[in-house]
Amino acid sequence: MRRSELVPRIALVGAMHEELSAVLALMQDASCHPVAGREFWVGHLQGHRVVAVLSGIGKVAAAITATILIEKYQVQRILFTGVAGGLASHVKVGDVVVGAELLQHDIDASPLFPQYEVPLLNLSRFPSDESMTQCLIESARQALPQATVHVGLIISGDQFVSSASESQRLQTQISDALAVEMEGAALAQVCHAYDVPLAVVRTLSDRADDAAHTDFSQFVKDVASHYSAAIVSEFLKRFPT
Repeated sequence: MRRSELVPRIALVGAMHEELSAVLALMQDASCHPVAGREFWVGHLQGHRVVAVLSGIGKVAAAITATILIEKYQVQRILFTGVAGGLASHVKVGDVVVGAELLQHDIDASPLFPQYEVPLLNLSRFPSDESMTQCLIESARQALPQATVHVGLIISGDQFVSSASESQRLQTQISDALAVEMEGAALAQVCHAYDVPLAVVRTLSDRADDAAHTDFSQFVKDVASHYSAAIVSEFLKRFPT
């Protein structure tokens, strides 16, 4: 067998243990490889050779994970799933948001650079891969006909947004943001640097308001883990091997 046949082609990155466990349950031949305090699970799913891993919480942890996936496992694409808080008024708990763009809402090197712009990159919004994103939209709608699927901007920062005042501030400053989380834009920056295609999908677990911390854990266990597994499985069925 050629080495190229052993290299995982797609990385499946989950934000929560419950989500990763649901995906691993579908990978009957997965083997675990510990690297840098993380467990990378290599195996097959829907005809694809994949590697599945937790991103870790926050932008730095997610960036480290993405770098290992690209450098060590030589993945050609990354699919990131997880939960997020809803920001836009028309998105609801239980909806699914597919990221067309990702932005770090807590980066601010002004006045040297415009707010939200990553210094020296002349870029604040990182686009996801068009072909993967379109497949992800179709997969989410097929796998979860009961859920509303939105497409647009997801913002990331190193804080769990759980107050109505902070949520309102973000809505006011970044009016087209659909959802907020803690990892996606960091993965997007790493993938941009390596020219590796990325797609991101988030299930809304809360409204990023004063009730967010009470809604979050139970929702991940009861709903989001099943949503992630269903979307990932459908995506890999549709995406070319």
